[in-house]
Amino acid sequence: MKNLRLILEYRGTRYAGWQKQNNAVTIQGKLEEAIEKITGERPKIYSSSRTDAGVHALGLCVSFKTSTKVPMEKLPLALNSVLPHDIAVVSAAEADMDFHARFSAKGKKYIYKIHSRAARSPIHRGFAWHVPRRLDFEAMQEAAAHFVGKHDFSAFKSTGGSENTSIRTIHSAELIKSGDILELHISGDGFLYNMVRIIAGTLVYVGLGKIEPQEIPDIISSGDRTRAGKTAPPEGLFLSEVYY
Repeated sequence: MKNLRLILEYRGTRYAGWQKQNNAVTIQGKLEEAIEKITGERPKIYSSSRTDAGVHALGLCVSFKTSTKVPMEKLPLALNSVLPHDIAVVSAAEADMDFHARFSAKGKKYIYKIHSRAARSPIHRGFAWHVPRRLDFEAMQEAAAHFVGKHDFSAFKSTGGSENTSIRTIHSAELIKSGDILELHISGDGFLYNMVRIIAGTLVYVGLGKIEPQEIPDIISSGDRTRAGKTAPPEGLFLSEVYY
């Protein structure tokens, strides 16, 4: 028996999120089917994140215990041969027996993409939030910097989460611009339910002039969800990396 660690990349558009459901197609369900086809086993899979419907991943980590004899260097190719075209195993490695994709994680990085242009884009559809107006990029940059540090992020979470505390530490938050695409790159020790999407929605409100950059510290300290921006749609969100 060994403990394996896989890194997954996927397009979440067609799926009802990561977590397996009885009446919906999910990333976890497809991965379990693929593992069973290749190894003959149906192990319990642990994920670093339970991404929502429509959310994408560039580096989601999963772990599971198996007795498979398939060599590690061949396992990604074998799994990818039976996985759908929009899910791929990027790498596979043997981990310590006590490694757990979720509980061993020390932090995560997300990217949120915004398409700021009057005309919609067939190319970016499904991979960015289309905001049909020009946004004040400099104001959004200024606002993003205020999220860095250890704070109670109660104003930036949706109801329904199972977290024991709303206190999180954001290590970095920056905006990057490439043509009509704005990208929020944000990393921290953990994130609350919909936290990144609410931060992205708040930054868009800043870009539209609905919220001033200097208001962000007061919104954070208030703990009042109604003072922050809307929850940005899922299609712009990418789980970029998990840190261990």
